[in-house]
Parts: sequence; C-alpha cells; structure tokens
Amino acid sequence: MKIGKQTWRFQEPVYLISTGTTAGPLEKRGPLGETIDKTFDDLHCGEKNWEAAERRLMREAVDICLKNVNLSPEEVDYFLAGDLLNQTVTSNFIARETRIPYLGLFGACSTSMMGLALASLLVDGGYANHVLTAVSSHNATAERQFRYPTEYGGPRPQTATFTATGAGAALVGKARSPIVIREATIGRVIDWGIGDAYDMGSAMAPAAADTIERHLHDTGRNPEDYDMILTGDLSSVGSPILRQLLWERDLDISEIHQDSGLMLYSPNQPVFAGGSGTACSAIVTYGYIVRLLRTGKIGRVLIVATGALLNPTIIQQKESIPCVAHGIVLESTGGE
Repeated sequence: MKIGKQTWRFQEPVYLISTGTTAGPLEKRGPLGETIDKTFDDLHCGEKNWEAAERRLMREAVDICLKNVNLSPEEVDYFLAGDLLNQTVTSNFIARETRIPYLGLFGACSTSMMGLALASLLVDGGYANHVLTAVSSHNATAERQFRYPTEYGGPRPQTATFTATGAGAALVGKARSPIVIREATIGRVIDWGIGDAYDMGSAMAPAAADTIERHLHDTGRNPEDYDMILTGDLSSVGSPILRQLLWERDLDISEIHQDSGLMLYSPNQPVFAGGSGTACSAIVTYGYIVRLLRTGKIGRVLIVATGALLNPTIIQQKESIPCVAHGIVLESTGGE
C-alpha cells in the first residue's frame, strides 16, 4: 500500500529470510570484520583479474545466503542485482550462472536498498515467494573505471571516499524470520550542482536528507521512533551536512544517525573520508545490522542507501552529479 507521496507499506508480512556477505582484506581488518561471512586476504580473491575477483565476491555472497536456508537457485523466483561496472556486468555474469529469472539494477551505491525494496514489492504483491537481491563493488575495478587504476598512484583530496571491496546478498520471502521488512521509501533525484567526483559525500547528502524527510512525513513518525537511521556512504564530509540539512527542517537525527562508510573502516585505515561503493551499505546492513535485529538489540532501523548517478563521460564533460537515496525500514520480530 502506498502511504504519502513516496513510501510503500507492505501489507502482507515480508521477511528478510537470509543474508550473505563477503569482503576484501581492508574490510576484514575493519571494526566490523567479524560480522562479515567470508573475507579474502588479497584483492584478487584467488582470481586472475579484478573483475573476476568482483564476480567471485558476489557469487560467494549469493551462495552463502542460499545455503543458510538450504534453498537452491531453482527455488528462487527472481534475482535482482546490480554493481558499479558498465552495463552491470558483474551481476549479468552471476545471473548467467544461477539461471534465475533476472532483473539488472543500477542505482549506484543506492542499489542495495533499491533491490531490497523491489524484492519486497514483488513478494508483497503475490508475484513471488522468494526473491534474491545482491550487489557488489571492488576497489580496483571501480577505480579503473571511474578514476585511475590503483597502480597510477595519483594523489587524492581528503574529501575522497574509498570504494569498498565486497558483496552482499539478501533473500526476501514470506517465511517467518526474526526480521520483517516494513516499509520502503523511494527517493527522488537531487542535484545541487556539485561536480567533484572526489567529494561524493557533499553531492549525496541532499538526496539523503530529502528521502529521510519524506519518509518521516509519509509515515507520521519522528526520528526518535527509530533506534538508528543508517546512511549508505556519506562519509565524514557528507554526514555532518546531512544532519545540518535536517536540523534546518526541525528534524534532529544527531543521536541516532550512523553512516556505513564510517562504520566499515577504522579511522586509522587509509580510506580518506570513509568508505563508499555499492557493497558498502550492503556489507554493514546484511552483516552487522542484521545481527543486531536478529538478537533484538535494536527494534527498528531506517536504512538509507545513497547513490551518485554518474559515469566517467559526464565527469570528463564537467557535468554536475545527480544523486538519489532509497530507504528501507527493518524491524525485529523479537529475536531468534
């Protein structure tokens, strides 16, 4: 059911049944390393090139997610997936392997929650019993496509973010689990004229603020109705901008706001302003946040994944960066 302008409230109970996460060596050494299902000690992940390594990250996350509930790919109705590479090539290759009916998605770093929203909509509408959604990113593949290969060694400003290496998969369905997917708020594209590809936090913060404000208006809730409002990858630059923008709209989230890009890494790790990438929000959500919800340590969380909708060409043409943010409400059903 649609409530307000941009929010879906799912009528039938829609559950987050299972998740799977994978990550690279830097994420493994971060503060949430123990919450990631499988990690690799080098960026190649045992493969011959970076792109093959990213495919392995998504493949392993999908396998873990399905094995957790003893489900085969044949028992999944649809596969919704996305990544940062041109034509979502990582997702396409994994869809080729799983042979599950497939919808490729692109919302940049917002794709994880966009996929979860669409998966929930399919289940809630009676169009599917099980929907699998997954995302991935890899630091070396993203850098090669959007900026410079890591071997180039070019200097970066402190506003830059670090693309997370990893993947996250989630299975959505009707079978009861400790986590229910309550609502989804679909974001609008917001462009404040920022064109610096090394400052994604500033570019994406207005989109995150817009979605959070709209979600609260649509649902009639206040920030204190949530144990946490988690953004995708606004970094140390974008996070204070978000809080300021909402404070100016009489919404104070300062006590409950956290950012995935700041949670995934330690301050002493070489990630500049924090983590980013399609996998960033997914790794934190499907690992750490899911653990908190499953054990009942938190009851309700609003997760707002943010995405900068750019490609290498528009950056070279000095265009500004359109951004979007999609929100999902996850609630604990009382612990495992």
